[in-house]
Amino acid sequence: MTTIGMIGAGQIGSQIARGAVRRGYDVVISNSRGPETLTELVNELGPSARAATAPEAAAAADFAVVAVPLKNYEQVPAEQLAGKFVVDTNNYDADRDGHIDAIDHGTATVSGLLQEHLPESKVVKAFNLILAPDITTDGTPKGTPNRRALATASDYPEAIAFITAFYDEFGYDTVSSGGLDTSWRFDRDGDPAYTVAHQTADQLAANLARAERT
Repeated sequence: MTTIGMIGAGQIGSQIARGAVRRGYDVVISNSRGPETLTELVNELGPSARAATAPEAAAAADFAVVAVPLKNYEQVPAEQLAGKFVVDTNNYDADRDGHIDAIDHGTATVSGLLQEHLPESKVVKAFNLILAPDITTDGTPKGTPNRRALATASDYPEAIAFITAFYDEFGYDTVSSGGLDTSWRFDRDGDPAYTVAHQTADQLAANLARAERT
């Protein structure tokens, strides 16, 4: 059984956990307030889920999902995630995160910062172009006409292949922008690709190509 370590249990993290449990994954879920605050969610998820600290969730993980505010990315456990795929769901919000000069000036990307913090992990950006409730409701079987696509980026081809398969389990096609240095194309400064509206693979690929960094 594959175990997902959830670093963050907000709207996105919780919804990915719900979808994962339905697909046969075990989930070890953590947040910044402690395992005792996750009782209700764990009870909802059932016997395939348990609460833990972030280091414990990272250590238990076959792969991890990071769903914490960007301002807290340096608190993600690094040692326990070495050698593992790490799915970064984050978006930059200066009102929430404070201004990050490297992103504001176009010299860094959201997921690139996490990759720098996790040098022995394989970070892949995913699930940032979708509202949390849609994660478990908008997916459709492979081959469905106008199937929704979600974007990704990683410096590791094997991480792209991994998230492509994971997206497909949830009912989504995948479009990759390339390495993490291209992931701005679907960050907040990558309009028109940055939208939580339904995009097919062809539409998303075109929007990624049209993106201009601001």
